[in-house]
Parts: sequence; structure tokens; C-alpha cells
Amino acid sequence: MIAESGSRSAHAGFFAMQYPAVPVPPAARKARIRDNPGFSVGFSARTVRFTRFHRPSPANMNNPTDHAPAGSSPNYAGGRQASGTALVRDSGGARLPDFNPANRKTLMMGGILVANGKLRQDQIDLVLNEQRVTNLRFGETAIRMRLVSHADVEEALAMQFGYSSSRASALALPDKVTSAVNPYSPFAEALRGLRSQLMTRWFDSPDRSILAITSVDRGDGKSFVCANLGVAFSQIGQRTLIIDGDLRHPTQHLNFGLRNQMGLSGILSGRAGLEEVMEFPTLPNLAVLPSGPQPPNPQELLGRDIFMDLLQTLSGHYDVILVDTPSAQEASDAMVIGQRAGAALIVGRRNRTKATEIAQLASVMASSNIALLGASLNEY
Repeated sequence: MIAESGSRSAHAGFFAMQYPAVPVPPAARKARIRDNPGFSVGFSARTVRFTRFHRPSPANMNNPTDHAPAGSSPNYAGGRQASGTALVRDSGGARLPDFNPANRKTLMMGGILVANGKLRQDQIDLVLNEQRVTNLRFGETAIRMRLVSHADVEEALAMQFGYSSSRASALALPDKVTSAVNPYSPFAEALRGLRSQLMTRWFDSPDRSILAITSVDRGDGKSFVCANLGVAFSQIGQRTLIIDGDLRHPTQHLNFGLRNQMGLSGILSGRAGLEEVMEFPTLPNLAVLPSGPQPPNPQELLGRDIFMDLLQTLSGHYDVILVDTPSAQEASDAMVIGQRAGAALIVGRRNRTKATEIAQLASVMASSNIALLGASLNEY
């Protein structure tokens, strides 16, 4: 049975789904969980509802405290990196002078605008002098003086609060990365609700950092949801990695506008290393490992021990790892990846994916010792 849950919008809509009970063996790999009597997942543009999940215990979110300066190398070389600005530099690379702590918030805004190339250093003093007259916030004053735009201030505020989303960075991303391009849309709001539930139900333990995102058939929207869910996790400070494990029809390099040279298939074949993990200076908590060239033996590559070793290595550097898989009807690669990850989320498309098909896929996953966290229907 598929029933609409919550309000619909032009951009997003998620729907509740219920299907027959599919028990999950208690020996499911990496998941010490109870047998699940069934699944019921629902989330809309404004609300999120998850019931009968494997673990009812509350989450213990671990927000990283170590930070790397913004603008780090776009290639990951094996070290841990996260968002944050250790110090603010002007466009010439010089460190901005220290200011009175009482004005730290105002001057941080000014420093960020200078670092972003929106203000000159000498204009900060002009804004500060005008601010004493208007008694408005620094950003509002700068806007009134027509020195910056609303979008410039919004971007600086996002950086101030460690929110890995900016209008400037979004312009360099394809429209499919909705969570970054339009972080205040109903769709992004719905994803934040889904993110919260996954944090409490799976990513609440250091030994559960990997999740496979799969679907019944191609075109159900799994890659789209995987990309945007990854951005959503990065926006709360979770070091997030998206792995394009769909070696048959890869799309994540297109979603993020990345080169796709060696990637995952290059690593699994021994021709490349962790430098293939691409980072985003403007989305500092997010990294993507593209699929690489299409191999003639994708399932054999994914079944090698090196893939499990790779996931274990990466899980030591990232809080959340989302693996985009091929559709279940297309190949059994999804089962191989799901077993490596230990858990999976099924993505379906409204008016296309049947509840019986999802129930059947859930049964196959259960027999493969894959913990199914739930299923979502979208209208994309």
C-alpha cells in the first residue's frame, strides 16, 4: 500500500510506504540489531516519519571538532579534513589584523566578505563607521551602502555558522545538487528530516558509517537522492563521502561536475589510490569518489577484498559514507555493495515503483544479511 503523506510541492514530495513484514536476521553483518517485524517510512516536504526501525535508541551525534582551512586541495590524499576557517585572509593572502573581541562577530562577517572578494579591506572601516550611525548589523549596513548583495551576506552567514552551502559555490554545481543550489527549498527540508532519522537509526555508532543507496530499477532517483543526502549530511558537520558504486551507469561525477578518470574502478584494479577522492573547498565536509572507467567485470571488482579494505580505510576518515549502487533489477552488484556496507536504503519513484517490488527487494536483502533501514518514494 502506498499512501500520500504530508503536503505536495512543485519541488519535492515523499510518500509513506508499507509492505509485508520482512524479518532481518539478527546476525546481519555489522549491525547488532533486533529482528524487524516490518517497515514503514514516510516523509513529506515538511514532515518526516520513520517507524519500526532497527534501533530505537537515540543518537549520539559526534560533530567533528578538527577543521582544515577553507580552500584546501580538491584532491584527498588520505588525511582528515573538515570545514572551518582557522583564520581569515584578505585577497592578497595577508592575515587580517586582530580586533576587539567585542566586535568579533561583525568583523568576522567583514573578514569573510573580504576573503570572498566581495569587499575591500578599506571598505570595512566605511561600513563600521556607518554602522555606528545606523545601529544595524554589519551585513545589513553593507547592503544599505550597496557594497554587497543579499546573496553575498547570506553566503558569509552560512560560512560563519559552518554551514557548508553557499550561493557562490552552488553556481559551480549542476542543478541536480538541490541541497546546495537551493538549501531552503521544500525538498532540502525533507532531506534534512530524512537525515535526522538516519542519524538516530544508523549513524549513531562509530562502527556504522556506511550506507548503500539502491533502488528497484533504473530511473527511480537513487543517485539523485544519494547526492543530495550527502550534501545534507555535510551541512551538519559530518565528514561525508559519496562513492559512486554504480560501475555500469555512473552519474555522480555528472551530478557534481567532476572529472571521471580513474575513480573507484581504478582503485579496485590497483591502478589508482585515494587521490581519486575529490573534495570541495566550498563544501568543506563533502567528498566524492567517482566510479572511474566502466570495467568489463564490475561485479568481480566489487566482490574483491580490496573493496572491503577500501571501505574500512575510508570509514576511519569519514563519519558518513553513502554508496550509490546499480539498481537491483539491473545487476546483483547492489547486493554485493549492501553486504559490504551492512545496511541499505531503498529509493523508489511515485507512480512507478510498486510496493510489491520493494517488498521483494527487501526480502532478498534480508536473506543476504543486509539491514534495510527503510524505503522512500519520491516524485522526481
